[in-house]
Amino acid sequence: MATLGPVDMLVIGGYFALVAITGLLMSRRAAQGMESYFLAGRSLSWVLLGISGMALWFDLTGTMLITSFLYLLGPRGLFIEFRGGAVLVLAFMLAFTGKWHRRSQCLTAAQWYTFRFGEGRAAELVRFLTAIMGIVLAVGMLAYLVRGASLFLGMFSPFPPLLTTAVVIAVATLYTMFAGYYGVVITNMIHGAVLIVACITVAVIAWHSFATVATLSHIAHGVTGNADWTNSVPSWQVHTPPGYGPYHYLIFIVSFYLLRNVIGGLGSGAEQRYFAARSDRDCGLLSLLQALTLMFRWPMMIGYAILGILLVHHLYPHTALVHSASMLIHHYYPQTNPAFWQDLLGRIGHDPQRYPVALIAGLQHILGNHWQARLPLVGYTGTVDPELILPAVLKSIMTPGIRDLLLIAMLATMMTSLTGQVNTATALLVNDIYKNFLRRNAKSRELILTSYAGTLIIVGIGFLMGVEAESINNLWGWIIMGLTAGTLGPMVLRLYWWRCNAWGVAAGTFAGGVAAIAQRLTAPNLLEWKQFIIMTSISFLATIAVALLTAPTPTAVTEHFYRVTRPFGWWGPVRRIFSIEEQKTLAAEHRNDILTVPFALLWQVTLFLLPMQLVMKDYRPFWLTLPLFILGVAGMYIFWWRKLPRGVTDTAAIAATALSG
Repeated sequence: MATLGPVDMLVIGGYFALVAITGLLMSRRAAQGMESYFLAGRSLSWVLLGISGMALWFDLTGTMLITSFLYLLGPRGLFIEFRGGAVLVLAFMLAFTGKWHRRSQCLTAAQWYTFRFGEGRAAELVRFLTAIMGIVLAVGMLAYLVRGASLFLGMFSPFPPLLTTAVVIAVATLYTMFAGYYGVVITNMIHGAVLIVACITVAVIAWHSFATVATLSHIAHGVTGNADWTNSVPSWQVHTPPGYGPYHYLIFIVSFYLLRNVIGGLGSGAEQRYFAARSDRDCGLLSLLQALTLMFRWPMMIGYAILGILLVHHLYPHTALVHSASMLIHHYYPQTNPAFWQDLLGRIGHDPQRYPVALIAGLQHILGNHWQARLPLVGYTGTVDPELILPAVLKSIMTPGIRDLLLIAMLATMMTSLTGQVNTATALLVNDIYKNFLRRNAKSRELILTSYAGTLIIVGIGFLMGVEAESINNLWGWIIMGLTAGTLGPMVLRLYWWRCNAWGVAAGTFAGGVAAIAQRLTAPNLLEWKQFIIMTSISFLATIAVALLTAPTPTAVTEHFYRVTRPFGWWGPVRRIFSIEEQKTLAAEHRNDILTVPFALLWQVTLFLLPMQLVMKDYRPFWLTLPLFILGVAGMYIFWWRKLPRGVTDTAAIAATALSG
């Protein structure tokens, strides 16, 4: 099986060397203190933070996963990724949740709970549980990244996929340890520029690869079985292959994904880039920039999907060949776990002489003389593995120079996602567990050394968990619809309900988190919409019940939080701290914030859909989508852009006023 040549390896090696040097150059500045290490001293512009956020969400595994849905469903795959890949929560961060969290001037999401609930035992407990859940979520995300990276790298490396992944993860981990948030953001800027160039390149190549949308539709039907592949409008039912049955009723499942995004969006915003932002205005602008730059991801992914359809059409004239090859391998290795299927295929392709002669002869008979090039796409269930479409296109279609650029871009997405997750998890471990509970008087050097050790532990656990995952789609579904859904109750109520207290948040976080982990261990294949209903209900009920059964947060603490954050919701007894005129001003701000969200959601969805329609040469739907995009832009301009503050909000002064008043 053909792998990367010496020039490819040299280019990629040079990229890793550049990353390592960047980490060393940033290490001294990052080591100046905890705020420098984890938030870059709150000195970064919204442009840097916005591009960094884009690069963080532009992850390798997610790009492979979304490409797989676009390959199966066409542009309607976008609606499946209402689950998380379409990042609809950005609309809420842009409108209000980002600025609400920035006003606290906290270092981490867990520290924010002390700002919200004070210093008592309950507040300390919720801070501890939030840190634990944040670390668990980061480990889950790392496992998700590791699983995708192993699938991707297995297509190119002559070595075992997990070994190659381990080496790449080790380089990224060492870089993250030394560079801190300064290094993460600066290199994300470089990665972001490379990614945008790569996106445009793939989209242009795909646009030139077929004659008309009718031609593409005909080929896609033969390859995927989807007779309506080019349709951009979500329908009640869509064609799905084995293993993707839950998505057959598209509108039903998308409705749950949209509901999850609305609930999750209301509780979003506790992310490093918002804590690191310099003003309320910067929070909105960096969110806008994230969405605008993430737009480039969608024409690239539909481009990979189109090229994947053409590739599969060329490699497998009859789709039954894939099923026959899969069944033959199952015959010889019936006990193979789905998680290790690609490792097995990689070993067979790279070193066929170590395997039964009859197996190799059978694969050659079924797949032809170039069986080693066709083997990696053979899926465990007997169909083409859609999660491998992206690396297969890179390897089989792209010319060497373009392939090197795109490989670096994909590796950059993996690096940025890993560094962001690790930096966040380590901040929680060091600031909210080690420093807050174990070593309150620890000096900066000790804390930074502890962060190094914590980074190694977190990455190690995430790697082992990723090795055992059966598929990236299965793992991502649990993270979004199970694990994070188990925290939605306390995440939402803490912002909008004055009576929510630390005991309630602790109970909701603990109950939802334990339920999600128990479900993963006992019923890992539970349908995603059922996971969402169960975990969300548990977290809301536990939070409300325990909050009402325990004493409310001290009035002074609640009033201080409300004066600084200024959220809307059920704050009746606390609103009296503001004068009538101040309440009217707040009401106007809240009204504009709320009205911004539906227009921002419309703008964001159509922003992602329009370039995909152009790449497919599907111009009639493009002109039908464009007025919806313009409507979204108009609403955002009226309710959000014109209302953006022109200066920097002095949160410290607001907090001082709250304490004195």
